[in-house]
Amino acid sequence: MPSPRSADHPAESPPQRDTVDALISQTQRLRGGLDAVRRDTVADLGGTDDAQVRWQRALCELAVHQLDDLGRHLDELREGLPADAAETAEPSGTVEPSETVGPTEPEADTTADATAGAPAGSEAAGHAPTGRGSLVSRVGSAEWNLLTDEVTWSDELCRIFGRDPGDGGLTLDELPSWVFSEDQPILTGMVTDCLVDGKPIDGEFRVVREDEVVRTVHIAGEPVLDSDGSTASMWAVLRDVSELRRSERAVRESRETLRHQRRIARTERRLAVEVQEAVLPPWRGSLRLPARDGFPGAGPAPDSAALDLAAHYLPSESSAQIGGDWYDALELPDGHTLLSVGGLTGHGVTATCGMAMLLGAVRGMAVAGIEPGALMGRLNQLLTVSSQPALVGAVCARYDPRTRTLAWAQAGHPAPLLFRDGTGRPLRAPDGVLLGATAGAAYTQAEERLEPGDLLVLHTGRLAGDAEGATERLLALAPRLTAAHGAQECVRTVAEAFGDEPRENDACVLIARVTGARA
Repeated sequence: MPSPRSADHPAESPPQRDTVDALISQTQRLRGGLDAVRRDTVADLGGTDDAQVRWQRALCELAVHQLDDLGRHLDELREGLPADAAETAEPSGTVEPSETVGPTEPEADTTADATAGAPAGSEAAGHAPTGRGSLVSRVGSAEWNLLTDEVTWSDELCRIFGRDPGDGGLTLDELPSWVFSEDQPILTGMVTDCLVDGKPIDGEFRVVREDEVVRTVHIAGEPVLDSDGSTASMWAVLRDVSELRRSERAVRESRETLRHQRRIARTERRLAVEVQEAVLPPWRGSLRLPARDGFPGAGPAPDSAALDLAAHYLPSESSAQIGGDWYDALELPDGHTLLSVGGLTGHGVTATCGMAMLLGAVRGMAVAGIEPGALMGRLNQLLTVSSQPALVGAVCARYDPRTRTLAWAQAGHPAPLLFRDGTGRPLRAPDGVLLGATAGAAYTQAEERLEPGDLLVLHTGRLAGDAEGATERLLALAPRLTAAHGAQECVRTVAEAFGDEPRENDACVLIARVTGARA
């Protein structure tokens, strides 16, 4: 049995990925240029250590952090693009943002005023306004004087902490009480390293404001030394990176969700293929039915009565999910041959399991001797009481080789095509609606007398974009099909004509040729 082509074909790089790659390259170039500017600035300033110098260094560090955050954000965005089928590694070193521990009031748009508390003429002016949901960080400054116990906070830093600027800032003793308990050791360690060992500060912690809003704050600071080399104060720039971290987490969670969905899709497709291969006919190439030397109680089978059979399964364009289409040919106990094709709505395991159930029912009722019209009616009853209802189009035929008579019924499905003497036509369809559409639907039965050399083409109607288009294109193949040597060559002809057709759904074709030549 030809099986659907494998999935997961590599796709070309989509425009979204090219755009993100270009942004990443530009960010990397800016980062390299900023490093050069920072080195030149430090070299020009020499060993001076005043407020103006600290602000210039702080501005360089802020720009570095902003570009690093942007680069990490773009990397995560690239990894989460839908076209990226490869499993990607989880980025490390990102502080996990927290949700609020109580009701969160929306914050008004504010200006990231890094100049508050800075000396006049500082180059820290000119920050763009930001608001809740912006990835541009709000920035404030602080200085803790160890000699006078004076605390100086910028107005913007007070607003980040939800404080009235008139109330002033928090002392180093008060600050830990605003910090998450699990983050307090991080803050304590940074402050100790700065005050005792004279090390710069660079890290993040989460604070809970009085209004119970949680903010993630990045701090970058350094000690200010007095004339004898001891630490006189600690100076820092603090950024509110809450929205940036929340956005990074959203990207990360979206990527994990996408990975999970892909794993589920791959598993479901594998199961669907296994179900399909387990229930569809196992024969490959051509098949002759009846396969026995004679009919029950009727002597030898005439060569001009048997059927030469071949079939083909054509997968959908995406190959992402397997549909519920089937084809079948089965020799029955009375010497007749069962022919059927059909398809359920939907894709995946649900559709293939439904197909397996229906195909088993068709075979069982046909073996029991039920005629096609009555068989369709009972299939409809089965679907209308099913816990997982579905719509099904199908054709079921019973061929009697003793009389070369084809008895058939259909349920909202394209009629079989009969090719004879170089031309083709659809058989006149008996009454029948889609299975599962309505309870108590009536299905009638039609008969057609076949002749040696006749060719029957049964298909599921999805070979092309629409069933009518598929029928017309099949009829146009009449000269090639009638001149072909056997059903297998006919199947190859159909596969060549429709194999590259962009299809949203799978399709099946079953071809039966009455053996022998016309007298």
